[in-house]
Amino acid sequence: MDIEAKILELLASAESVSTLELASSLGVDHQDVVGASKSLEADGYVVSSVTSVSQWKFSAEGLDIRQNGSPEFLLWALLASGSKQQDEVVTALGKEAATVAMSNGMKQKLFKLTKEEGNTILTRDPKVTTLEDSTRRLLDAAAKGGHVDPKDADALKKRKLASFDSVKTFVLVKGPSYAPTRGSKAATDLTREMLADGSWQTNTFKKYNFNATGREPLAGQQHPLLKVRQEFREMFLELGFQEMHTQQWVESSFWNFDTLFVPQKHPARDAQDTFFISKPDQSPTPDADYLKRVKDIHEEGYLCDWSANESARNVLRTHTTAVSSWVLNQLAQSSPLRPDGRRDFRPARYFSIDRVFRNEEMDKTHLCEFHQVEGFVVDRNLSLANMMHLLNQFFRRIGIEQLRFKPAFNPYTEPSMEIFGFHTGLKKWMEVGNSGVFRPEMLKPMGFDEDVTAIAWGLSLERPTMIKYGIKNIHELFGHKVDLRFIKKSKIARY
Repeated sequence: MDIEAKILELLASAESVSTLELASSLGVDHQDVVGASKSLEADGYVVSSVTSVSQWKFSAEGLDIRQNGSPEFLLWALLASGSKQQDEVVTALGKEAATVAMSNGMKQKLFKLTKEEGNTILTRDPKVTTLEDSTRRLLDAAAKGGHVDPKDADALKKRKLASFDSVKTFVLVKGPSYAPTRGSKAATDLTREMLADGSWQTNTFKKYNFNATGREPLAGQQHPLLKVRQEFREMFLELGFQEMHTQQWVESSFWNFDTLFVPQKHPARDAQDTFFISKPDQSPTPDADYLKRVKDIHEEGYLCDWSANESARNVLRTHTTAVSSWVLNQLAQSSPLRPDGRRDFRPARYFSIDRVFRNEEMDKTHLCEFHQVEGFVVDRNLSLANMMHLLNQFFRRIGIEQLRFKPAFNPYTEPSMEIFGFHTGLKKWMEVGNSGVFRPEMLKPMGFDEDVTAIAWGLSLERPTMIKYGIKNIHELFGHKVDLRFIKKSKIARY
């Protein structure tokens, strides 16, 4: 069917044409009519204006009732010959229809239920002598555009028989180039044949529509979390940091806890907070000398026995500070001793951004798996002032200009500080990270000189990403519930 020709024919005798009405009269899909009208409008034959029309849409059950009648009316007709057992009703109407018929019929007091020898018997209520199929009548009235009382309309919607939806339609009128019949269409492509026979010189070509939506590229999209991760990584590199290798998610308790001077009886080492690995459940012991120095510092500092078996237990790392500890130990061991007994130490800056795991209850802002951003600087005679200056530099680069510091406690840093940043959008101070100076009890077993200090800080990657993209629920950002449309439409993160 030539829909374009039909539109032009109707406009010859009518002031306007509705695409929705035309689709209904021709028995074609509305979008086919819309497509034809857009083609005519592009060549100036018609001009369209958008309007919306409210109309009824019927569910499969609603269409079935319009054709065959409502379940309660069918049951009423079935009982015209006398009472029936429930099993007979189910056989005649089907299980689902029988359930609906009995439920609605009992509410309307159309039927009576009795028990005879263990069987459920249905009969008509003698008080009801005639019955109109009101549900079918209402659906027919809605289909024909008749008046439907609001209460009746709500009843149809509640039973999910029909819905009243707004549909976008177009009203077409004659355009500046209108003609009762359409001439030859403008060519859309310059072909090889046109160039060969010279017909391109006389052909009419379709004008470019620079306002048209282009073809969507078939390409993958980078997750917003990865975009922000790359931003953070570039900031660290610009500040002169080296990246640590953190691909090993399983750590021994020795590196995850003991080297950080976390006591073996600390609550963080319980199963309520940590995921323990069952196979393999232990890792080989590290260098015996370093192991002994860590053991001695624990027993001296906490005045309790230290267990090598507990230290060997494997866990999903609870923080990337386990990697920082390993890197610090490597730095200490790679610094040669001088004749005066001091090490030929060189300052260093390191960072990492990777996943960590906590056995925590999940909610809108917490997950069992998330990303930790961590950085540390090791040098001689560093102080809190150095750390605060570095933190101001770092957070200023991610758009947080105002910082506050609050004293805190961490087993492996002293002093320790929580970092709060002022969020201009929310107009309030928010915790954005944690920081501190690594304790001497952590650095001494590694072999660092007494005047060597390491300052460190960390934060989650998810929180600044949620702030940047206006996300309230972390499950919308990370995990299996992430909407792929969000990833596809997200803008590049810029600070």
